[in-house]
Amino acid sequence: MSQQQPRRPQEAQQQRQQEPIKYGDVFQVSGDLAGQPVAPQDASMMQTAEASVLGQVPSGGPGAAMQAAAALNERAGVVGRDDVTDVARDGGVRVSATEYPGTRLVTESVGGQVVGQMYQYTEVQATDAGAALVQAQITIGEALEAVITTAGNKPVEQSDAAAIQAAEVRATGSNVVTPGGVGAAAQSAAAYNAGLDQDEDKIKLGDVLTGATARLPADKVATREDAEGVVSAELRNNPNLTTNPGGVAASVTAATRLNEGTIA
Repeated sequence: MSQQQPRRPQEAQQQRQQEPIKYGDVFQVSGDLAGQPVAPQDASMMQTAEASVLGQVPSGGPGAAMQAAAALNERAGVVGRDDVTDVARDGGVRVSATEYPGTRLVTESVGGQVVGQMYQYTEVQATDAGAALVQAQITIGEALEAVITTAGNKPVEQSDAAAIQAAEVRATGSNVVTPGGVGAAAQSAAAYNAGLDQDEDKIKLGDVLTGATARLPADKVATREDAEGVVSAELRNNPNLTTNPGGVAASVTAATRLNEGTIA
């Protein structure tokens, strides 16, 4: 199940009868992409990428949502069958998979912005001879490292730093932020970025979360309580009172659901 559920294109179309269905109507995206109409060739590229990486086009996934939106736009005459948006053409449409023991993280993006994320089970052979196949569980440290794939290029903000610190506290079982650890690094990055105007000059999530598992003094399997604490920290420190798509809270929540067996 995708962690970032696209809204139904039909619902968006009913709300804006005179306008094309845009990416911002279907996905949690921002900037130029949010204002671009979903075009048929964008959807075709996404579905091709999904089929290449996943072996199929997932029902209800980003590719299917884009195809439905593009079909409605074409039917309304606001896009042509061969149209492709500048953001998709120049920024690319990508589906990537990062392997972890027992799982793989699939991330789908348009123009560098995440439009879908899901964990998939994979089997891990037990080390004992003759033992049955077992399912590994994701730790908090691994969930933090997964953010490198989903939002690694995002500048670190206070909400990110708060979520990372909350995750570190949960992983270590200590209320004290570890000096030189990922939480302290994230807080320093957020403070540094606050004084800069250009995103290209800012420290990114990928910079502070690389090697997170090894840098944690202790680690543990992510639980529902851990996810709730991380989500709360990210929400409290975001002026918009929302979590970041593909961010720390989303990754720990996805790991928790997978550990509980609620993601297929």
